[in-house]
Amino acid sequence: MSKKKERNTKGKIIVAAWKLFYEQGYDNTTVEEIIEESGTSKGSFYHYFGGKDALLSSLSYLFDEKYEELMQDINPAMNAFDKLILLNSELFGMIENGIAIDLLARLFSTQLITKGEKHLLDRNRTYYKVIREIILDGQQKGELSSEFSVNEIVKAYAMLERAIMYDWCICGGEYSLKRYSMQMMPMFLSQYRVL
Repeated sequence: MSKKKERNTKGKIIVAAWKLFYEQGYDNTTVEEIIEESGTSKGSFYHYFGGKDALLSSLSYLFDEKYEELMQDINPAMNAFDKLILLNSELFGMIENGIAIDLLARLFSTQLITKGEKHLLDRNRTYYKVIREIILDGQQKGELSSEFSVNEIVKAYAMLERAIMYDWCICGGEYSLKRYSMQMMPMFLSQYRVL
């Protein structure tokens, strides 16, 4: 099986699972429903995932897919600061309107206790590559400060995003994730902006 076909099959399963988790709840969604919704086979499902619980760690895949989609549509003439704010806003809108809070909270809790791979911190993810590319380009164009390294700004950006999502989870979604991040991200990132 080609890498692209493999990725598409795995992606279909992940997208279908998270759609059903949001609509029906995690506990009310069966593996059979995920297979049916994804249009894949039982063999394909178990090739990629040991069971439904294994899908909990796949949320970062959805985030990466969203970033890839956004990067295709983003105006290349937009400055780096505005690109970062737009990407955050769109991602958080997707999370707020399509990811159940309890599942996002489970993702964070698994990352806290895992002894293995912490996929949210995997620097090879599309998420980190996109952010790094935007920041580097912004520094080269003089839009973002060179006083900090690209990696320092990437780390700060990712840390703030996780902090806002974590707070939203522990507050039970009592406020709009997207709206709150639209207040906090520009304020926090302004220290890296060159005016």
